[in-house]
Amino acid sequence: MRAADGDDRELIVRLAFGSMAAQTMRAAERLRVVELIGDRRRPAADVAAEAGAEPQPMARLLRALASLGLLREHASGSYSVTPAGALLDPNRPDSLTSFVRMFTEPTMTRAWEHLDDSVRTGRTSFDTVFGTDFFSHVARHPEVSADFNAAMGQASRDTAAALPHAYDFGRFTRVTDVGGGDGTLLAAVLAAHPGLTGVVLDTAEGLAEAPGTLERQGLTERCALTTGDFFRAVPVGSDVYLMKSVLHDWADDQVVTILSHCRAVLPPGGVVLIVDPVLPERPGTPTETGSGTGTGTPTGGEADPEVNLSEGGVTYLTDLNMLVNVGGRERTRRDFEDVCRRAGLTLTSITPLTGAAPFSLIEAVAGPVPAPGPVPVPTSDTGTG
Repeated sequence: MRAADGDDRELIVRLAFGSMAAQTMRAAERLRVVELIGDRRRPAADVAAEAGAEPQPMARLLRALASLGLLREHASGSYSVTPAGALLDPNRPDSLTSFVRMFTEPTMTRAWEHLDDSVRTGRTSFDTVFGTDFFSHVARHPEVSADFNAAMGQASRDTAAALPHAYDFGRFTRVTDVGGGDGTLLAAVLAAHPGLTGVVLDTAEGLAEAPGTLERQGLTERCALTTGDFFRAVPVGSDVYLMKSVLHDWADDQVVTILSHCRAVLPPGGVVLIVDPVLPERPGTPTETGSGTGTGTPTGGEADPEVNLSEGGVTYLTDLNMLVNVGGRERTRRDFEDVCRRAGLTLTSITPLTGAAPFSLIEAVAGPVPAPGPVPVPTSDTGTG
């Protein structure tokens, strides 16, 4: 092991200050900094006056935001918004304000203070801190529930742009989005495939914004909204059962229950489509993709931490977020194969969703994993495109 150098120390300091950077961004969102600056250059005093804040602290906040790449400080002492910072403008169609608000909210962050306890015990810290589970807490607090639903909708936009063109939905007739929330993802699929109809299944709280989504897209007549519990059943009558960012919320036994309900109503030729990140077997190695029922074993070589930080670092953090807040986990290909097999499904392919990293599209069909045949084992797994 080589001796630590200046770059190593800088990395540790930057990571230690990470929560402060997040709260700086949260303050900017709550004070409407980006919205108030707009597409102009504005001095801190003017922004402070409109935000109802003190000029000198506002100048310090704007300076910090500039250091984070969200604003640009000019020689005149005025500030303008960078392309990244513009995503904090709630008026933009691609805004991430709700996402930032939710993921810097005490509801999401307080349990992280007890990550070490979750690691020691394997238990979800959120339940101890708040006295109930995450989803029950959100359901009891309408403002938090609205932020959560909006954040999930914003987080689904890139996936909604990529998914309809990443899979041949045209050969099916009806899609059920299991845990589909405000309908953003299914609306995109239906809009791109006029021959499809759909169903969004979720709790009453999860569906609260869905009527508006469907109405704006002109899809009210082609999509039904069904209030229900995917731990009890899923609606019959679809030949595709789709779920995005659902399975990672739950432990393996619960995931098997959800998938088993889908398997129970799956018609001949139907599929289950899972949209979730797929972790490599070791940090820094490529995620195995493509079709077939391979073991998910990496292709060899040592893990490269630089690859991990640039391509998979956020997913490893979301894995820990699942641990402390909801009790779920992110999974490798091998993990997905296992839960699918236990539910009577066969994982047939994993396709990274271009433009929607770190998400992949995982396809599973009814039936057991087939026995190995006489076909030679391929030397590489090139994916399904």
